[in-house]
Amino acid sequence: MWIYLNSRFVQDTEAVVSVFDHGFLYGDGVYETIRSYKDRIFMRDQHLDRLRRSADAIGLCIPIPEGNWPALLHEAMKRNDVGNDQADAYLRVTISRGTGDIGLDPGLCRTPTVVIMAKPLTSPPRQTYRDGVSLIVAKTRRNLPSALDPQIKATNFLNNILAKREAIAAGAFDSLLLNWESLVAECTVSNLFFVSEGRLCTPSLACGILDGITRHIILMLAREERIPVDEGTFTLERLRQADECFLTNTSMEVMPVTKLDQRPIGEGKPGPVTQRLHQIFVANRTRFLEL
Repeated sequence: MWIYLNSRFVQDTEAVVSVFDHGFLYGDGVYETIRSYKDRIFMRDQHLDRLRRSADAIGLCIPIPEGNWPALLHEAMKRNDVGNDQADAYLRVTISRGTGDIGLDPGLCRTPTVVIMAKPLTSPPRQTYRDGVSLIVAKTRRNLPSALDPQIKATNFLNNILAKREAIAAGAFDSLLLNWESLVAECTVSNLFFVSEGRLCTPSLACGILDGITRHIILMLAREERIPVDEGTFTLERLRQADECFLTNTSMEVMPVTKLDQRPIGEGKPGPVTQRLHQIFVANRTRFLEL
């Protein structure tokens, strides 16, 4: 596997980061996960814009000029034989504060560490789209936004990892995190939607969630299809009474949820609005691929 590390591509056996890297020591860094459909990258500019916003928010200077990113991403795909007719690409870009002496002062690190990895995208099994997946409500709460801004896609993912451990222990697909007010927030790597009384509902950004890129597309497509949309605050009981539920992220697109805490949502099968929105998303994908 070829990996871009700082200024050049190296084999994975040579892709070594110092134990003094502040990304390793303190989780001081940002990242993005991006995908391709064949050789065209999905929402490339939006992902790179979010990477820059995250870096700006923590005072981290990205050492790669903006115009160089498309070529680097495509070279990573080409070197690893992905992003083609045989395999869509999964791209992970990580930028840490870099190597420096032990201590929290960002000024200890002179040069950020940049890593680009590309591998074949592994899509969820078709059965999960046909039958839906199960969630549990995590005991772990979403980080308080005033303590850590959810719009920063940081490499310190411990909040989500703790919730994911709960899901694994319960044999569920994922955990749903509530926020500091016990309102519905998001899952460990995805945004949540549900359908109630013919309206598409999703927690607003004020609930302390990441502004997901696929979330934004689904909201746009729903409005284009004249599906009523509510972005707001929702209790867990409101979700339990929903007719349908689904998750969104870049890699799995639209994933139906049919159980919450082992109880069925609606009729316990993927609902018509969920299926319709996924079909519309697939039909419109080319709108969101790089030119």
